Amino acid sequence: MRTAIRANVLCCAGTGCTASKSDEIFNNFNEELKKLGLDEEVKVIKTGCFGLCQKGPIVAIYPDKTFYCHVKPEDVERIVSEHLYKGRHVTELELSDEDLETNETIYDIDKIKFYEKQNRIALRNCGKINPEDIQEYIAVRGYEALGTALTEMTPQQVIDVVKASGLRGRGGAGFPTGNKWQFEADQPGDEKYVICNADEGDPGAFMDRSILEGDPHAVLEGMALMAYAVGAHKGYIYIRAEYPIAVHRLNIAIDQARELGLLGDNIFGTGFSFDIEIRLGAGAFVCGEETALIASIEGRRGMPTPKPPFPAVSGVWGKPTSINNVETLANVAQIVLNGSDWYSSMGTEKSKGTKVFALGGKIKNTGLVEVPMGTTLREIIYEIGGGCPNNKAFKAVQTGGPSGGCLTEQELDTPIDYEHLVAAGSMMGSGGMIVLDEDNCMVDVARFYMEFIVDESCGKCTPCRVGTKRLLEMLNEIIAGRGSMELLDKMEELCYEIKDTALCGLGQTAPNPILSTLSHFRDEYIAHVVDKKCPAHVCKSLLTYEIDKDTCKMCSLCARACPAEAITGVQGKEPYEIHQTKCIKCGNCMNACRFQAVTRV
Repeated sequence: MRTAIRANVLCCAGTGCTASKSDEIFNNFNEELKKLGLDEEVKVIKTGCFGLCQKGPIVAIYPDKTFYCHVKPEDVERIVSEHLYKGRHVTELELSDEDLETNETIYDIDKIKFYEKQNRIALRNCGKINPEDIQEYIAVRGYEALGTALTEMTPQQVIDVVKASGLRGRGGAGFPTGNKWQFEADQPGDEKYVICNADEGDPGAFMDRSILEGDPHAVLEGMALMAYAVGAHKGYIYIRAEYPIAVHRLNIAIDQARELGLLGDNIFGTGFSFDIEIRLGAGAFVCGEETALIASIEGRRGMPTPKPPFPAVSGVWGKPTSINNVETLANVAQIVLNGSDWYSSMGTEKSKGTKVFALGGKIKNTGLVEVPMGTTLREIIYEIGGGCPNNKAFKAVQTGGPSGGCLTEQELDTPIDYEHLVAAGSMMGSGGMIVLDEDNCMVDVARFYMEFIVDESCGKCTPCRVGTKRLLEMLNEIIAGRGSMELLDKMEELCYEIKDTALCGLGQTAPNPILSTLSHFRDEYIAHVVDKKCPAHVCKSLLTYEIDKDTCKMCSLCARACPAEAITGVQGKEPYEIHQTKCIKCGNCMNACRFQAVTRV
């Protein structure tokens, strides 16, 4: 007789926790449970990302609803013996009271402050089910929407539901999803295609990766619904090869769906056939642009082409094609299941539903956040993210990745939706949200994004290929202390020329990081070119290290730490001094001094 399962141990197996030995934690649980004879009554499950990445590796135990964080492999023996064998929680590994809305020891995940204002739709199953077991997805109404659509709805009715929901593309452009599907459905011919764009390339963005790692069947079901709606029978998932865990779980999910007849021929006995093929990208940022993505799928160099024709008319292999990103597709089955009114009741007038953000940078609670459209930046950064660590002052938040812009404290009450972010000088993008504090130099931030853009430019058009490189050279001159007000004017002028003349959307938005920082932090640029100082003390060429003679204890620690022998003095007799012509500005002296005698100006 089979032993009843009395507890489930959920181990996060997303990329972040896997990098912190969650695989070893998972294996240790199985070994320790077997030692105590508990392996038949306690089940250990690998899940996707819980979202609260800052607390990882995470282990949740149900039905106790216990949330252990920062778990190490060596902690497992204690959790098994104390919690699962003796019934006593390991309280020092539980989430601290400051992270909770309650002081109860046993709590529901919804009582954690990080999740309190979230509404998880695209992330609904991440951290809750085993992504490598299709039966667990089916148990939470998985593939029910596909069955309903194929047996009870016409393709046009599926399109109409998606249209009425107000769902817009979550990849950045925000184009109405139902309208995109309608364009393809209206095209003549029987050979049509659908594509899932999983080429997530923004620095700091990991929304799509986490959905694919934690709930791959949601995306497969969304693709099948899209294919049925537009009349396609073949789909491609274009995903970068740098996502090995996501690729692995997608392959497993596709095989499982085929085995159960949820992909392949005659799905649900309706005569509808649809299958999916994975295509690996080589990590080119430009392949996030749909025409470059199509070229890469076809085996050509990933470079954009002018529009029209749009992919809905002539896409992959010259046939009508619809392309949606991972997050967009993860919403589709829930819309079909729950109805358009349910989805459109969330969000704002023009931006419906929820949006997933990868919250990172100078923030206490880094991780994945899914909130209703219209939630303010302040709510995400302070109420969900917990604000900047170490009592540092908030300075800016970069949204939209390299194509977006920086927003300041004055914009913190901006509702997050497509229209408001653009009006504030940034954009939604795919969902990257990088928080910056007082220690960040905004000129250096612009340089970071411009370096990325120069490296990732496909080189097809001159404005992007040459123009962005000239912008980077100008930024490097400013950071090196060789800038001028005239150079600032030339740089700004070049930004607008690139925006007006670049071939694709990526090139046209490439100058945004410079333009937004110039708009909001022009004083920092002026300090670099006029005063030859970096107010944030980041740009090495503009730094000066000095020793205060009155504070110096003449201990020689700074001199011994200096690799350039730029510090002289006599131990115990004469205060030390930094010779600026020799100083390489490494900061070793400041780190070595125990008496705060070394200052950086």
